[in-house]
Amino acid sequence: MIDFELSEEQQDIRKMARNFAEKEIIPVAGQYDEAEKLPWEIIQKAHAVGLMNLTIGDEYGGQGLDNVTAVLILEELGAACLGVESTIAGNILALTPIQLGGTDEQKRSFILPICSEPKLAAFALTEPNAGSDAAALTTTAVRRDDGYVLNGVKCFITNAGVASQYTVFATVDRSRGAKGITAFVVPAETPGLSIGKKEKKMGDRSSQVAEVILENVFVPEKNRIGKEGEGYRLALETLAITRIHVASAAVGIARRAQEEAVKYAAARVQFGKPIADFQAIQMMLADMRIGVETARLATWRAAWLADQGQPSSLESAVAKCYAADVAMKTTVDAVQVFGGYGYTRDYPVEKLMRDAKITQIYEGSNQIQRLVIARQMVKEIVG
Repeated sequence: MIDFELSEEQQDIRKMARNFAEKEIIPVAGQYDEAEKLPWEIIQKAHAVGLMNLTIGDEYGGQGLDNVTAVLILEELGAACLGVESTIAGNILALTPIQLGGTDEQKRSFILPICSEPKLAAFALTEPNAGSDAAALTTTAVRRDDGYVLNGVKCFITNAGVASQYTVFATVDRSRGAKGITAFVVPAETPGLSIGKKEKKMGDRSSQVAEVILENVFVPEKNRIGKEGEGYRLALETLAITRIHVASAAVGIARRAQEEAVKYAAARVQFGKPIADFQAIQMMLADMRIGVETARLATWRAAWLADQGQPSSLESAVAKCYAADVAMKTTVDAVQVFGGYGYTRDYPVEKLMRDAKITQIYEGSNQIQRLVIARQMVKEIVG
């Protein structure tokens, strides 16, 4: 039996998240976007009310939520400000590999301290020449006595420079390709770890994204997550989950743009009547609603599959790809509904449009998602 009804607890959590977003984030989102400043005050408040580390086990200080409940929250945060949502979701991204592959001792050492306070973590996989082709990363991890020495440069790392620790992926043997990639936890204060260029971004501007530079960084063996060569698998398993979270943020952006467009169209009078009465506008508004509803359903289904322990990489790719495309189209159309006003910073839709674009790019571009989907289709049908 298919059931789309949320539990009473889930409804309460979604309401709480929406109230938080409307009270604490939306009124100041434009200011933080303009200043390109990370909103520490909001992060602290979000931690205090339980809106951080959503899917991390409660035994390690997280909220212990399932993915379906988590996407309800992330949609609300995404609707308010993607920069805030990205900063908060960055913790889930960084801590999930540890939750998936770490020992109980490692989880208590590397997850509990981050979750117990309003601290941030970062997931360091992408490199200047290894974005979509993550298996081609060149950051090295060379064995030395009871640990490893890491050297390399990571780029486009969310929370870089403000994170207390980094989940770093490096290769112990480049000749082994993906099978040489290994995951490590590197505390921010480790000698040799430094922060390079802070990116000045089109959107998502209240999140901090920067380079992470590793120069002869020594990490003890106890900081290695899983065995040597298991890092690539941990990264893929993590992204299969967190792409669902990206999809939920994209749904939030699209939903907010739709709401703003409807309100504006109902109030804006041209030729003696609200522009919402014109069929051209009605078609655009209807398409917005169709996109939001279908993207949300795809996201919920992917989240539900992940919670059931069923294979969900295909569904997460579908959800992420489709929701991101919906967010981009919906925000562009919302700007069009607003006309010249939509192109100004006096109204929220231009920020929503700028924010939407990155959802088509990060955590696997939509082109990569389509490759994942197509390959899985061939495998299912042809074998």
